[in-house]
Amino acid sequence: MKSTYSKQVVDTWYPDEFTPQFKKLWGSVSVLLAHNFCSPQLLVRHVNLIGNTCDISRASWDLSLMNPASCLKSVPRPLYAKFSQRTYSRLSVDRATTYKPFIYFHSSTFSIENFQLASKRPQPKAVPSSNSAFRDLSSFSSSMAPVATATENGDNPSELEKVAVIGSGNWGSCIARIAGMNAKANPHQFHRKVTMWVNQEQYEGRFLTDIINERHQNPRYLPGIDLGDNVYAEPDIEKAISDATALIVVLPHQFLSGVLKRLAGKVRPDARAVTLIKGIFVHEKEISSFASLIQRELGIPCAALSGANIANEVAADLYSESTLGIPVAEEGSTSSYADLLKRPEVQLWKTLFETPTFRIRVVEDVEGVCLCGALKNVVALAAGFVDGLGWGDNAKAAVMRIGLMEIHDFCLEFFPTTRSPTFLQESCGVADIMTSCMGGRNRKVAMEMVKTGKSFQELETELLNGQKLQGPQTADEVRELLDARGVDKTKYALFDNVWKICYQGMSPKDITKGL
Repeated sequence: MKSTYSKQVVDTWYPDEFTPQFKKLWGSVSVLLAHNFCSPQLLVRHVNLIGNTCDISRASWDLSLMNPASCLKSVPRPLYAKFSQRTYSRLSVDRATTYKPFIYFHSSTFSIENFQLASKRPQPKAVPSSNSAFRDLSSFSSSMAPVATATENGDNPSELEKVAVIGSGNWGSCIARIAGMNAKANPHQFHRKVTMWVNQEQYEGRFLTDIINERHQNPRYLPGIDLGDNVYAEPDIEKAISDATALIVVLPHQFLSGVLKRLAGKVRPDARAVTLIKGIFVHEKEISSFASLIQRELGIPCAALSGANIANEVAADLYSESTLGIPVAEEGSTSSYADLLKRPEVQLWKTLFETPTFRIRVVEDVEGVCLCGALKNVVALAAGFVDGLGWGDNAKAAVMRIGLMEIHDFCLEFFPTTRSPTFLQESCGVADIMTSCMGGRNRKVAMEMVKTGKSFQELETELLNGQKLQGPQTADEVRELLDARGVDKTKYALFDNVWKICYQGMSPKDITKGL
């Protein structure tokens, strides 16, 4: 049943008045105020107490300073609290003439929906504005008990998105960290806990999952980076995805088919997925993106996220962009960017992934985003061969340009719904090629292949700390498809040369042959 609750609230709070004992007592009604400290989370908890399901936008203000007096100077006026049904309530912030900081709320009448009113239970009393109101904290907390059953998140838990990350390597751990941060920051959209499936292994004589859950770090694949205390490592994949509504698929693409078989029939029918895997699936004459494979095998919609994203840099909060690919709303239609941002899947994934240093752009081109992320690894191998040979920047730039055009032509030939701007304007296209050809594991291993004469299989073991190369297998899959369909390989000479160097022992010096 839907119920509506409206009330007036006027209150003045002095942070200096609140002690740790006050914080502990008020934890039962979701008020978290610390002595001499203000933060967005603290204010959210206060409003949550009053309104049950409201959310304050964290994008418009920052109260992270430790000094309350200077803290309040940084707050824009007016602030707005965003409620579940998208109505707004003005928040005013001011300082006393003595500059003793205080926070003054005046929330005009607002409505809260989607919770059950207790039978014949009186409405909460308005918050007294006098400091004397805080002297009898027990009676005050009783008078302010919410009329609805509240959770730590402040919403009905069945309505919150539950996030599961399938994969825990370098990029998987990095994206789990971001998802965990944003799940915490958006408690009215997401469960706080983010579960990360870990393919169990031993590290320093212990199970890796135990180390991750104890230290809140993944020392095996993302050392030195705090994942957050709400990211939980789970070795049982079925437990990891149990009741999950938002599945983030990020594992080496050679393992995806086996994982999907294990998950078939075990995923919630209303779940949504996003793939961060950079690869393609080829079977004889058929080629699929991993987004379409996930959608087919699990029976749920799947978006794609890819871009110029070296995991260690993203994990260190260095600025980067990524591209979110979503399906076209209607065949043949074109949406404005403003309309794209209103799509439910965009509001889910953009909220879960975007941070001030990890920016997300959206395109209606799932296949283009997937294929760019896969094929750029083949180009990165070519760039690594050029670097290993010491041919200089001109040769490397030429290889990058030719590689971009082969990606573009390949995608339009085998996936005619892909869009040229995805390759030429977005992070998943030209930017990812540039980053992968300047850094990244594929370039690194290819360069060492030239310098040492070793195979990529040997160097993968020596250099990558258990991680897998994507470029050689993608080159092999491209070659398999071209053979199966009888395509003239001179159209994709760079791809073909990379395959020959990796699998047939062709000299890296012949990388430009036929270009």
